[in-house]
Amino acid sequence: MSGDQKATTTDARTDTLSWPDRFRQLAQQARDTRLKAFYEAGCVAPETPVKDVPFVALDFETTGLDPNQHSIVSIGLVPFTLDRIQLGGSRHWLVKPQLPLHQTSITVHGITHTDIYEAPDLAEVLDDILASLAGRIPVVHYRNIERPFLNVAVKWRTGEEIWFPVIDTMAIEAHLHPNRQPNWWQKLRGQQPVSIRLADSRLRYGLPHYPPHNALVDALASAELLMAQVQHHFSPETPIGDLWL
Repeated sequence: MSGDQKATTTDARTDTLSWPDRFRQLAQQARDTRLKAFYEAGCVAPETPVKDVPFVALDFETTGLDPNQHSIVSIGLVPFTLDRIQLGGSRHWLVKPQLPLHQTSITVHGITHTDIYEAPDLAEVLDDILASLAGRIPVVHYRNIERPFLNVAVKWRTGEEIWFPVIDTMAIEAHLHPNRQPNWWQKLRGQQPVSIRLADSRLRYGLPHYPPHNALVDALASAELLMAQVQHHFSPETPIGDLWL
């Protein structure tokens, strides 16, 4: 799910440690064995060229935009590198939300009460989710959804928070288009704002249109978008530390 709205939750590292050092520290502190294994898989060094980084595109569909009041209903994961999207390793889950579905969210993503009636709780697939993320850098389009929602969901089920860096393709587009909102004179002349939503961002790179609001499809769309962004604006030698958040 993408958008310009802001979710209210913790969304940053809490100290000045590098991500690899932070992972080593968290691996020692974690009590939950699944989280411990996730951190022990490690994190690439910030100087690692992006061409050598294993990524995993991550997308959630949710019952709303506030991770403290809404829940995840669908998860899509697509592993990839800059050279290849590994569709054979992609995963997609429907999960039962802790709180009821709202008609507004059903209208957006099309997931109904019938779809989730026999869906598992996220706790039942957490092992697989963390294993799919382990050792990879998650790529999302708008980090104020995936990172805080996963953090709240994991804390609810394990009593511990989860921390990890992300590449945010929306943040990259925002950086590339700092003047995307036209001033009054530009508006008067008919200039339109530059949208940094997922579908609109893809159009700028000539990427195909995909139907939105399916977690697996949106994850794939985010993976392709990052590959295009690196090709057009960066270099395969760009250190991952220049792009992650």
